[in-house]
Amino acid sequence: MADPDPLHPVDGIERSDRTLGSRQLAAMLPDLTGIRPAYRRLADAIGELILEGRVALHVRLPAERELATALHTSRATITAVYDLLRERGFAHSRQGSGTWTDLPEGRKPKGVTRLLGPEDTAIDLARAAPGLPEQALVDALAHVTPHLAAHAHTPGYHPYGLPELRAAIAERFTRRGLATVPEQILVTSGAQHAFTLVLGLLCATGDRIMVENPSYPNALDAVRRARLRTVSTPMTDVGWDIEIAESTLRQAVPRLAYLIPDFHNPTGCLMPEHERIRLLRATQRSGTWLVIDETLTDLALDVPAPPPFASHATPGGAGQIITIGSMSKTHWAGLRIGWLRAPARLVTEIAGQRVATDMGGSVIDQLLALALLARADELLPPRLEQLRTQRAALAAALAEHIPQWSWQLPPGGLSLWVDLGKPIASALADRALDYGVRIEGGTYFATDPGIFEQRLRIPYTTAPDTLREAVRRMARSLDDEPTPSSGSRRPHWVA
Repeated sequence: MADPDPLHPVDGIERSDRTLGSRQLAAMLPDLTGIRPAYRRLADAIGELILEGRVALHVRLPAERELATALHTSRATITAVYDLLRERGFAHSRQGSGTWTDLPEGRKPKGVTRLLGPEDTAIDLARAAPGLPEQALVDALAHVTPHLAAHAHTPGYHPYGLPELRAAIAERFTRRGLATVPEQILVTSGAQHAFTLVLGLLCATGDRIMVENPSYPNALDAVRRARLRTVSTPMTDVGWDIEIAESTLRQAVPRLAYLIPDFHNPTGCLMPEHERIRLLRATQRSGTWLVIDETLTDLALDVPAPPPFASHATPGGAGQIITIGSMSKTHWAGLRIGWLRAPARLVTEIAGQRVATDMGGSVIDQLLALALLARADELLPPRLEQLRTQRAALAAALAEHIPQWSWQLPPGGLSLWVDLGKPIASALADRALDYGVRIEGGTYFATDPGIFEQRLRIPYTTAPDTLREAVRRMARSLDDEPTPSSGSRRPHWVA
């Protein structure tokens, strides 16, 4: 029997066309020498890999004979492993179609909506977005006032963005090692706006989009709302599994890949140069458009800020690379200023699409952005030092009050990706709100609901004392008996 069409599944299960290689899976599994019964430990390990997002959902597991050969074990052992996975709900089979990864019904949330709730007194650790120093905003407003008056006599519509801001962003790319002209820049209302415009132009319903797992929740939402199909490549605590990413590109041939290589959200990992080059070659072979999110690039705390991803492309090889960025994480999300860099012809097409719903961004915000970018060398260093101090305070508080949790200290970015040791993140988030802390569990960052329940993303974007108090409250929520809730937990969005 032929594999079912993923868009029209015959048994209600949406599948990808991907098969997990036997050698790839074997490399992730523990050494079972001397362990009996081995089939139970193997089934446990594969279930854990699925829950951790390292093995994607709805992909075909290796054939029993192939996996047995790769693991140097008997086929009867692998048959028992697959039987136990199906019994536990981590796999299902259809005659002639193979065995596919899945999640047990009890781990599948019935749907989550992230909306902005009313302001309250809770410490907000759901959004990783720093504020802007007041004096910097006051100075920028004073600087732009005469320039704004000069624009008052114009219509004020700039679908491509203010010419002077486009030039400043282009010059910024050039300084970082990627020669860029203003015609390659489109100013948008944030990086999310840029990504949505790209999806609208380049993708059609049902197209495959490769994303990291975990990834930025709002980007994942944009993909789902566009009725596109995600194919995931797993992230670990130390970075990307490039072999699986290459295999995904080769097997799924996605239309587009969305990646966050610089201080990845939420893991904080930084992709090494040699892996960037391998991914560039793989996307060129598959003909996949590559969208690189550089929103966090400048937030390099322990290493130099990386050059643009597209600067690693061979001459003429950057034609299908789109770079998006914004000022939300480096300056202030309230500006709503972002951009994309792409071939000039594509920028023209995207701008043409934009005017159907958005005639152009605010002139005031763009002038403020221009003034703040001009002072980046002055404003960014103290911002980075502040983040280092806050990161240290958060790490120390966690080590003191909740030592059973673990994490890798990221070289940049805005948050820790914390391993709780057991799948309690959603329940903890509900309990923490009763103790005055708003936080989201790791499942919000997953390509498929129900995984990363053992993870929390904890931003270090607030003052050290606030972070220490937030950790103390979370520790109490773990230790104390449940307290009566004053009401149902308000849904909200994650930044």
